[in-house]
Amino acid sequence: MGKRIIIDPITRIEGHLRIEVEVEGGKVKNAWSSAQMFRGIEIILKGRDPRDAPLFTQRSCGVCTYTHYLASIRAVEDAVGVKIPDNARIIRNLLHGAQFQHDHIVHFYGLSALDWVDVVNALKADPKKTAALADNASNDPKGGAAYFREVQQRIKTFVDSGQLGPFANAYWGHPAYRLPPEANLMATAHYIEALRLQAKTARMHAVFGAKNPHLQSLAVGGVTCVADLTPDRIAEFLFLWKETQDFVKNVYLPDILAVAPFYKDWGTIGGTTNFLAWGDLPESAKEPDSFFLPRGVIMNRDLKGVKMADPDKVTEHVTRSWYKGNDARHPYNGETNPIEGDPKYDTADKYSWIKAPRYDNQACEVGPLARTLVAYGYGKKEIAELVNGALQKLSLPASALFSTLGRTAARAIETVAIGDAMEPWIMELVGNLKKGNDKTYTSWTMPKTGKGCGLNDVARGSLGHWVEIEDGKIKNYQYVVPSTWNLGPRCKAGKLGPVEESLIGTPVADPKNPLEIIRTVHSFDPCIACAVHVIDPHSNEVYKVRVL
Repeated sequence: MGKRIIIDPITRIEGHLRIEVEVEGGKVKNAWSSAQMFRGIEIILKGRDPRDAPLFTQRSCGVCTYTHYLASIRAVEDAVGVKIPDNARIIRNLLHGAQFQHDHIVHFYGLSALDWVDVVNALKADPKKTAALADNASNDPKGGAAYFREVQQRIKTFVDSGQLGPFANAYWGHPAYRLPPEANLMATAHYIEALRLQAKTARMHAVFGAKNPHLQSLAVGGVTCVADLTPDRIAEFLFLWKETQDFVKNVYLPDILAVAPFYKDWGTIGGTTNFLAWGDLPESAKEPDSFFLPRGVIMNRDLKGVKMADPDKVTEHVTRSWYKGNDARHPYNGETNPIEGDPKYDTADKYSWIKAPRYDNQACEVGPLARTLVAYGYGKKEIAELVNGALQKLSLPASALFSTLGRTAARAIETVAIGDAMEPWIMELVGNLKKGNDKTYTSWTMPKTGKGCGLNDVARGSLGHWVEIEDGKIKNYQYVVPSTWNLGPRCKAGKLGPVEESLIGTPVADPKNPLEIIRTVHSFDPCIACAVHVIDPHSNEVYKVRVL
């Protein structure tokens, strides 16, 4: 007899996601990941001018808005055979770096931290002890007993009002929370700081991108913001970057390292097997060799065996997805043919709108952990030093990287590394302008036919757009996004998707309040969302719960 528990809705993710797991003996025995929303932008693009594709595809999401814009632009540039000037490359990198800084800060504080931090428990903290902890844990200029006392009073007023807003329906008091009250108060104070900062990080996009979300300054052949390359605009971007990077280095990464010691066992929970990174942030016209985030694939957790990733080895399966057909196809030959009518959810058959991407027939995790592991495997200094420093501070082996804890820490580590790399890019741009080089665009002509692939690695993981042009129009368009890689269902061979795999073996103390499952799901930063189902094969009792 089965027990089914529905958590509806899961918030702090974007879109509509359903996770169903079977629990036996206090641990997850089986798992299914199901996307509950169909959009079909790939269908809408057929027959349109290829230059329309970036404007449509970036509307796929208002969170990681810039990323589809960039991948689509690159796909069309590949199809028409145009190379962009150095200044365009630098500006695109700066916009992309700003996206990483914004997304990772928002993910930890706004979307993930509350799985580890008990906000209500912060009311029990001693502000003086909290100030001492903060002085030892971080270099945040804000602090002191008076500061934390004021934050604590704000929390108390909020709780006493009975209107918890974003803190409602959470698992406060759950035994899986382990931080002492002072650490909870410190982290909650930093949560509030991050809310203020995220508006400033978004402004970096507006400096060279005109607006956020949905930037407007990219074009096939380069960028259109040459008029914005003034000393004042560059200084504004530099000021925003510095304030953000100071927070990343003095608060964000230290918070991760302060929280992690209380959850070291999570260094063995929530891991996957294979990892893929397309890489990104080219530092010269030589690609992919010049990528700051290197391209690579790791199979069976073999860090020493990291190899260059080949986009020709990508296929998408639809056997377990709500699409017609049963063939695994490369994106150039991909189809988006949804089954008509209301889809039937059946974990033994089809159960998701997401396709199942595979690299060389293997499911691969993408995202910050994959990028960090690939860079670490290659021995990239900027990443390796940060990884080794974190492992040493936490007294953890490298194997702990393959986990929910490792995935969470990898985001902070790469945010530091990318942020540090942005200052030299700004100075390179300034140097070019001082020499009189203000070229940001290369002219081109539309071919009758062509095929192009635009790859990038974005906050949530590896992203690829593929376009085929015929008679100057889009004949076919496919894109494989990070959450497709991570949250996809089983494939034709029955292999689990990465999130499904990561949940196997997860301990669940209380099936009515499965906080542990949510921790791992949130660690992937899903760009879809909505319900998690937990099945216990020993009863059929149904519970309806709501969760933050």
